[in-house]
Amino acid sequence: MSTDQDHTGQILCQRVAELRKNHDLTLDQLASSSGVSRSMLSQIERGQANPTLAVTFRIAQAFGITIGELVDQPWAAPSIDVVHGDDANNLFRSDDKCTIRTLSPLHLERSVEFYEIELAVGETLSSSAHFEGTRELLTIASGQAEIESGDTRRSLGKNDTASYRADLSHSISNVGKGRLICYLVVTSR
Repeated sequence: MSTDQDHTGQILCQRVAELRKNHDLTLDQLASSSGVSRSMLSQIERGQANPTLAVTFRIAQAFGITIGELVDQPWAAPSIDVVHGDDANNLFRSDDKCTIRTLSPLHLERSVEFYEIELAVGETLSSSAHFEGTRELLTIASGQAEIESGDTRRSLGKNDTASYRADLSHSISNVGKGRLICYLVVTSR
């Protein structure tokens, strides 16, 4: 094995372990989602196995990233990712009461998520507490909202932005006379 292959193998081993821990996955959970055996994953993380391209691809897919991103080679990842507005795969929810569309590329690690939310008059989008340290940043594009995080409530109008804890139960309510359109950024440690 050449020095470049050794280096790429080391990066892969470290990256798989790092991603698995960042996503709070056990080896068994990653094995289940990737279709790669637990023992093979354990060997890869310890640097005792040189996975085939097919195995590497399945691991990358389980994390929602490309092989280039898995081995953290910047030249292997596209320099521009586009999320097309008409791509139905980006609709998290779409009905008369609420539309949630992801604006961030689906393969990005889950440390930052970006959404467009539309709520009908009188509707509320409620969420249970997310992982500890999760925060949300909400900007109102149109309408009026009331947000709640834990025991705290705030009213927001057009162009207002609020940052709040999302590791508590929280909600966004449309308290205006028209459809609420807002943008939500979710960050986690």
